[in-house]
Amino acid sequence: MFDADEAGRYQRQDAAFRDRVRAAPDATFAADPGRYHLYISRACPWAHGAVLVGTLLGLEDAITMDVLDPYREEDGWQFTPEKAGCTPDTVNGTDYLAEVYERADPGYDRRPTVPVLWDREHETIVNNESIEIMRMLATAFEPRRDGPVDLYPEGRREEIDDLVANLYESVNNGVYRAGFADSQAAYDEAIEDLFDALDRYEERLADQRYLLGKQLTLADLRLFATLVRFDSVYHTHFMCNKKRIVDYPNLWGHTRDVYQLPGVAATVNMAHIKEHYYRTHPQLNPTRIVARGPDLDFAAPHDREQLPGSPPAGL
Repeated sequence: MFDADEAGRYQRQDAAFRDRVRAAPDATFAADPGRYHLYISRACPWAHGAVLVGTLLGLEDAITMDVLDPYREEDGWQFTPEKAGCTPDTVNGTDYLAEVYERADPGYDRRPTVPVLWDREHETIVNNESIEIMRMLATAFEPRRDGPVDLYPEGRREEIDDLVANLYESVNNGVYRAGFADSQAAYDEAIEDLFDALDRYEERLADQRYLLGKQLTLADLRLFATLVRFDSVYHTHFMCNKKRIVDYPNLWGHTRDVYQLPGVAATVNMAHIKEHYYRTHPQLNPTRIVARGPDLDFAAPHDREQLPGSPPAGL
């Protein structure tokens, strides 16, 4: 059904392109405004993280972006500009993301994934590993939004990386480990890891606004990309149904807090999210019927700014 090991545990494909954009004029991939382009899907949490960094740092003009169809058919991610919220491939003029990968690496025979960071100058893919793209956007490009925004502060990067790694295994990829498990034991293991982690982060957020205290970081954005999809998709579609995020006061407050930061709400397309998951995995949902609920109020007050040491409202 899905890639799994002998015990039925879901195995995610490794990223194939791992080059780096650097803020140095002599770099192969120098951080030149207007040079780079993101290919994303609004449905994908991994791509969402890259979009969030660009949005919060005001990089929309420095790094252009195209949006793929949320429904991933057998031929993979497709450009369908006639569909609401989607765009054509404005850089390479392709119909499928697989063609973009083929241009970067003729003969590429693995599954194309999002996000993709494309370099116009060398006409190739720089990177398709989501957290590496997030780090590059957070460090190589000068923020263009007014206000003190540093999502990857230099003095705390090791701490952030450790937290991101823990989030990945238990939560970000944990929902996939549950949903795509190929045995009862693998599913049970994934569910236990997932909800143990959610319980820990719920407790961690009880007396601090963000995962590392008063400062919003890449770790919060990684967590948010999963939490904002959880009750609408993962709870039902991936059988992560021990609890909902709305049942966790602090995690639900954190989700609303990040959602209400400048520009973030516009990055969340719940119609694309639901269509992708409920229609793209016929093994899990043979009818491809898209669930209507739940009705979630991400704009409801959260009062997270009242916690000790919180920064002013807004960021």
